[in-house]
Amino acid sequence: QNISVRDEETKSVRKAFIPSSDDSFILSIDYSQIELRVLASLANATSMIEAFANDVDIHSLTASKTYGVELNEVTDSMRRHAKATNFGIVYGMSDWGLSDQLHISVSEARNFIDKYYETYPEIKTYLNKLIENCEKNGYVKTIMNRIRYVPEIHDKNYNMREFGKRVAMNSPIQGTAADIIKKAMIDVDELLVSNKFKTKMILQIHDELIFEVPVDELM
Repeated sequence: QNISVRDEETKSVRKAFIPSSDDSFILSIDYSQIELRVLASLANATSMIEAFANDVDIHSLTASKTYGVELNEVTDSMRRHAKATNFGIVYGMSDWGLSDQLHISVSEARNFIDKYYETYPEIKTYLNKLIENCEKNGYVKTIMNRIRYVPEIHDKNYNMREFGKRVAMNSPIQGTAADIIKKAMIDVDELLVSNKFKTKMILQIHDELIFEVPVDELM
């Protein structure tokens, strides 16, 4: 789970994980940017949905729109800032949090977040609605109606209330992504059993499923 593939050292560590037999392979299948896709769907963010549908790099698109440049003019730095903001919004990140992550001023971070919401206004509306409903009901729900209670939303302490708001924004998105992978596990298991495959589902890591697959069942 915590072994990255970003450098040669950790890549070599990953090679320590091997199948149980010489005629099998370890197969990893994951969802691509599932939380951003869930956010786009739940918020009905049309431009983001269109980007995913057309295989446009979502971080480059966000950078293009927030910086006001063409897609082919987006620099690595611009994309990095946009990526941090895309995922930061999912986690309810504040301007302080974004400024710390990107090593920019709080005012720059706030400006970037404001531009982000101008780019995807449906997302701001959706997140505000999540907070409003949580303040009213005391809980939020995933798309499959799994409930998370958020007592912090009514806490007397300001910082705790702000934490509650972040939970209210994040839980339906992350929770729905978790629902989807659990549903996928059930469906895949039924497929393996019904087709009498020898392939085994051996691990679930966030949005990723790991299998041990006999060579004759690879497709």
